[in-house]
Amino acid sequence: MILSDTRILEEIEKGTILIAPYNRACLGSNSYDVHLGAVLATYNDAELDARKHNLITSFEIPEEGYLLLPHVFYLGVTEEYTETHAHVPFLEGKSSTGRLGIDIHATAGKGDVGFCGNWTLEISVKQPVRVYKGMPIGQLIYFPVDGEIAVKYNQKSDAKYSGQPNKPVESMMWRNKF
Repeated sequence: MILSDTRILEEIEKGTILIAPYNRACLGSNSYDVHLGAVLATYNDAELDARKHNLITSFEIPEEGYLLLPHVFYLGVTEEYTETHAHVPFLEGKSSTGRLGIDIHATAGKGDVGFCGNWTLEISVKQPVRVYKGMPIGQLIYFPVDGEIAVKYNQKSDAKYSGQPNKPVESMMWRNKF
């Protein structure tokens, strides 16, 4: 079951969902539109190693936009900071971005109860497309949780992405033991 607009508003009032900045016009019937933040990043190395801390270079999207190219993997960030304390948030692309050939996440569309931060986007494109800071990029939907949560994400000692800033965050896979 997905929360409706009235349920999302109730949860915002209760403080179990926080979206900042919040704009009522961005609330759909069962989702909230999020926007592309001002910063993009790319990995420094052409070959990535899952056991290594792969570094990124971040840059601001200029006023005239930035041309994304196929075969380049970009990290972006949502303009919105969110907190979700009683629901499972899912970040999905908008049909308008999909119709431009923009994928906003490779695999990480699901958040966890207790996630607090800006969402890092895993962006790839099918053909060259110019993007702009502040453009609608995705939508958040919220699912209720069945049962008690023993440890929320922001309370886990090994939470690698808790408190994400308003800039892209590279993979922290290297922190895992394997």
